[in-house]
Amino acid sequence: MQDVTEFPELSCYLLPGHTTTPADAIEEAKQAESLGLGRVWLSERFDVKDAGVICAAALSVTKKLRVATAATNIHTRHPLVLATMCSSLHYLSGGRFELGLARGVAIRNQLMGLEGVTNDQMVEGIDILRTLWRGEKVMGHDGAMGNLPYLNMGDWMDAHIPIHFVGFGPRSLRFAGAHFDGVHLHTFITDEGLQRAKQLVQEGAEAAGRNPEDVKVYSVLATAVNPSREDYLRKFVARMATYMQAPGYAEMLVALNGWDPQILEAFRANETVSSMLGGIDSVATLDQLEEMSELIPAEWLPAASGSEEDCARGWRNQLANGADGVVIHGSTPTEFAPILESYRSLRKA
Repeated sequence: MQDVTEFPELSCYLLPGHTTTPADAIEEAKQAESLGLGRVWLSERFDVKDAGVICAAALSVTKKLRVATAATNIHTRHPLVLATMCSSLHYLSGGRFELGLARGVAIRNQLMGLEGVTNDQMVEGIDILRTLWRGEKVMGHDGAMGNLPYLNMGDWMDAHIPIHFVGFGPRSLRFAGAHFDGVHLHTFITDEGLQRAKQLVQEGAEAAGRNPEDVKVYSVLATAVNPSREDYLRKFVARMATYMQAPGYAEMLVALNGWDPQILEAFRANETVSSMLGGIDSVATLDQLEEMSELIPAEWLPAASGSEEDCARGWRNQLANGADGVVIHGSTPTEFAPILESYRSLRKA
């Protein structure tokens, strides 16, 4: 399918963060396409953000926009069910769907009664998906993905669906370079962290005998035009605080960026933080977020913020530091649309 969008390197999230109104994704997808973006991403949540449902809605109201998950998991659906969801979205849209996979948050896996996803399981899983999408059969499989006596979607199937790895741990980035079509990174990665991530992905691709340039790297940049104090707290502080809640999760971000792990320890030890019953971005009050903002250094919140020109320069800076595409995070198309004229001017220059 020919890419005829104005800004194929730019993308954004559908339903960024917590939502109780999933129908908003329909208008957001139409707006993203009308603005000339190349892609939108959906971060699946187990409430009202089912990947198959929301992606289908977005694809059905657009004609050029690519729609990707960022992410769903390899082990929350049976391999044949996941393959069917993806191929249905692929053929529904004329080939505009892309699959982003993550390991999942460890504590959530445990609460759901699921084992953590290993590299062997991930490799087996994507191999099974690609086999089925080629119209081939999976027979007598017994491995990390389980006992799969016979899987078949029909020999007529010929679906070429890009698969992205969604993650940012150093070993995971090398692993992704060896096996995936693209890598979708994480919010709040510094310039140095982005450069390091790109290097790790390319090292993994080279070690696997692949062309490093074939594995695309998508940075994720929190964006807000002239944010109010509440916007700053909701879009930046609450998001980072939620990441910092999860055991083992923020540690990878701290390591990639070269930050001080003692700051993370002090944050988690704070009485307000430790008393949160749920994700901070979903349950914290503004007063609580104000308190947490004093625990998070400003340099831990790299973002595109300020005037339209400031934000446009922030997007371009991601490309200059190794990203193949920029995922605009924390703002809806209506909110970040004013930046595009400045970005267009920078692009021409």
